[in-house]
Amino acid sequence: MKILCGYNVNIDSVYRMGGAELSELLESFESSVILKKIDSPPGRIDSKSDFAAGLAYCMKNGCGAEWLVSNPLVFDFLKERYFEKSLVRMGGNAGIMANTLSELGTSLVVPNVAVPSKTQLSLFSRKSVYFPRNSSAKGPEEAEVKSKVDRSKVDASTPQQDPIHFVFDFSEGEIFSIYGKPFTVPRENRFIATCDQLNFRLFINPDFDAYVLEHAGEMDGALISGFHLLLGEYPDGSSYQEIIEKVLSRVLAWKARNERLRVHLEFGHFANRKLAFTVFSKFAGIVDSLGMNEDELASFHELHGVPVEGVFRMNAEAVGKAASCLASLHGLRKLVVHTREFVLAAVRWDETGSYCGTPEGPELIKGPFFSPEIENELKALEFGVKCAGTYAALGRLDGRDFVEKGVRGLQESKSGRKELDRFLEAFGGEASGNGAFAFRGGYMLCMLPTLLSKSPVTTVGLGDTLTAGTFLRRLELDVQA
Repeated sequence: MKILCGYNVNIDSVYRMGGAELSELLESFESSVILKKIDSPPGRIDSKSDFAAGLAYCMKNGCGAEWLVSNPLVFDFLKERYFEKSLVRMGGNAGIMANTLSELGTSLVVPNVAVPSKTQLSLFSRKSVYFPRNSSAKGPEEAEVKSKVDRSKVDASTPQQDPIHFVFDFSEGEIFSIYGKPFTVPRENRFIATCDQLNFRLFINPDFDAYVLEHAGEMDGALISGFHLLLGEYPDGSSYQEIIEKVLSRVLAWKARNERLRVHLEFGHFANRKLAFTVFSKFAGIVDSLGMNEDELASFHELHGVPVEGVFRMNAEAVGKAASCLASLHGLRKLVVHTREFVLAAVRWDETGSYCGTPEGPELIKGPFFSPEIENELKALEFGVKCAGTYAALGRLDGRDFVEKGVRGLQESKSGRKELDRFLEAFGGEASGNGAFAFRGGYMLCMLPTLLSKSPVTTVGLGDTLTAGTFLRRLELDVQA
């Protein structure tokens, strides 16, 4: 398989935040400022207090978030205080997915790299990742992963500073104090402070752009992501609409050159709901599949109409209804929802099937008997779940045998298994292996519990790892068929 990965590649600086350290950090700010921002989160980081309040909010609620850092002084503060004490690793949806694909045996992986610095390139897998050096490059044999990428075509006005995302992991059970009031972290998660000017604009490396247009006909798939980093407004007056249209034109050009090309768009945490709706509506009818987590699915409440409480709680009935309704609104071919406890895919199976645009729409739709299509979808999801579980437990992937061995020490999510039973009852589904399938409107729903580690090495990039593994396996199964 030959797969493209665009657009956000960056450096993750991962730091384990303890309760005592958070308590100490908060004490360096005025309590009234922090409490106000915890009560009404700003959703972005313009000051040090924004950062502290965002971290406290996430640890207090056990939720994850990614806020963009707009103030260079905050970047300096974060780098000086945490970078050298952090685990530095590949970041960005596209970067993580590129490494996952390479480690799983993909023959060629071509990523878009905004800032191909020595540090950034050193974080890529050395198995099958290829960096285009110019528009006449013919194949991976012309450049090794460790080679430097020609920056001659990169706009000189763009910042050359490494894009760093400061990831603050925290564990369930950590105890901390917010100005004398004790709290306990209810669930492990992470807070990300993102310092990344180029990826804010979905910067496309000219060498990547030229290579893809020339070789699109040879590619099997493309994973695109990073739209959640776009800003509502830019200092130079440009708009996110212009950027979205530019990327959309690229995808359409790829597909025009290769009708077999499968394109998956991975969503993300959007601070701007209007922007999220724009990305969804523009790409839903163009891409072959789209992925998101339960928080992102809940943000589309106005479209799918399912109460957000059930989606946030990872209730399988709520997630299944929301996914099928949202997908049907724009005729999306496939929507994959990955949560901590389970993964659920809504796949269009009947082009003339009944409309499922409201949660009160068709409940129990009789579908075809178990078929290769259903089997392949569940196989692909299962492989993705194994990849994510192994990556969480061990912090790396090293081939498929490594994945199969890695899952032996993992346990199926108990909550996910309970939700699978709820899924079967709610949709009149049928069990198959470790998962199940059902039909609602013109969509087939497939669900599988996740595999969890008692002591995860990381909680970042699991959705991307699952997505890349599932996407690759489905491509392989389709070719085999």
